[in-house]
Amino acid sequence: MGVDEFATIDFDRKKRCGASEVIYGAGKTAAQIIQIAMELVNGGEQIVLITRINVEKAALLITECERKSLVFYYEEISETFVIGQYPEADGIGKVAVVTAGTSDMKVAKEAVVTLKAFGNDVIEIYDVGVAGIHRLMDRIDEIRQATVVIAIAGMEGALASVIGGLVKAPVIAVPTSIGYGANFEGLSALLSMINSCSSGVSVVNIDNGFGAGYQASLINHINVKEE
Repeated sequence: MGVDEFATIDFDRKKRCGASEVIYGAGKTAAQIIQIAMELVNGGEQIVLITRINVEKAALLITECERKSLVFYYEEISETFVIGQYPEADGIGKVAVVTAGTSDMKVAKEAVVTLKAFGNDVIEIYDVGVAGIHRLMDRIDEIRQATVVIAIAGMEGALASVIGGLVKAPVIAVPTSIGYGANFEGLSALLSMINSCSSGVSVVNIDNGFGAGYQASLINHINVKEE
């Protein structure tokens, strides 16, 4: 089956939106992912990002990349795959990715890989949630150096509001599905973040590390002129 029978490749997206088309792996077969990815590579894309691609599908894509001598990187925690070399960071500053707990790392790594694929310098800070707020305060000077902060938390999602009250950079909050029963698979964290009293906080959907990384990259490149 040809790729045009199940997908319409958007080769103009980088020029139009600032970043090339990203492949969402969940719901696609390994064969479909491989065909779309190779179509993008053959069309001249320097880097191809695939999100939500499980280990089994990734193994088949790895075989194809090795067969064609393509550079690739698979981040198993977040199930995120990159074909091509990460570009040099060319944003106006750094993006801090901060999690409340180690359990939020899956979502954080999706944001990190997305940011690196789009040319951002990333600060990664894990497990500094409000249950031990001294951990956050130990790293706050480093976080304040960032142009954009991505705050990732499950449970009650308080981390985003706290960071929002401590930094001058925009904060992108990512609720995660981590938590006990009343967390409702991330809904409680989502509602807390939406209702944040910290004015500089915006919110993406539950577990949407990719969306946060994409938005942060746009902000971090806001004053970068195209050649």
